[in-house]
Amino acid sequence: MRIVVTNCNTTQEMTEDIVRGARAAAGPGTTVTGLTPAWGPESAEGWLDSYLSAAAVLDTLRTYDGPYDAVVMAGFGEHGREGVRELVDVPVVDITEAAAHLACLLGRRYGVITTLERSRGQIEDSLYAAGVAQNCAAVVGTGLGVLELGELGEVGDADRTEVAFVAAAERARDAGAEVLVLGCAGMTGLRRVVSVVEDKLGLPVVDGVAAAVKLAESLVSLGLTTSRVGSYAKPLPKRRTWGPPGAPAALGPSGEPQVR
Repeated sequence: MRIVVTNCNTTQEMTEDIVRGARAAAGPGTTVTGLTPAWGPESAEGWLDSYLSAAAVLDTLRTYDGPYDAVVMAGFGEHGREGVRELVDVPVVDITEAAAHLACLLGRRYGVITTLERSRGQIEDSLYAAGVAQNCAAVVGTGLGVLELGELGEVGDADRTEVAFVAAAERARDAGAEVLVLGCAGMTGLRRVVSVVEDKLGLPVVDGVAAAVKLAESLVSLGLTTSRVGSYAKPLPKRRTWGPPGAPAALGPSGEPQVR
């Protein structure tokens, strides 16, 4: 089985961290390939970044010519998953809804621990669109920026990371969370910090990257993929200009977008 994992930003080091987490979760016989957009934001932290990222991820998948059986979108709360489901003919699993769905199997209400507080509204909207917002007790920011996660990690200022995570987790628990969800793909490598949170608070913690990989594997194994009836029908044939301003249009032989 071949899974493609798309980073939502242009930071290659973060793609590598995400791929390590995805491979650790993948079963025997599953290969994981990470894709980094050639253009877009270096980190997605707000509405502008997210919409730009969505277009870049779509363009990256459109031009990727390697074989794959499923796509995992590694951007928590980011836009684009619906467009990708129209674009490709394989299952598409977004880490936001994957983590939330698994969390709902472990407790009545879950809390999301994310990076900056400014991402709260965007994440809440994404959970609402996925149909799991009613089970979310709180979305809490740690105050750590996306790129800081890679800098701190396991070898950086571990104490600062731990303090920020535990404080955010306590706020989520006090709001009614019985399960915690990591609200950023870049958090997939913070295993030691996650263990500290689990030990101190006794709450299970769901990593969205790992959750999405296992769900993608399940969908492929079951022979299931996106429905083409209604919402996720194939895109209408029309002229489209892809990529940033000035980029040439990439069209199929009959004027349709080049899709898998």
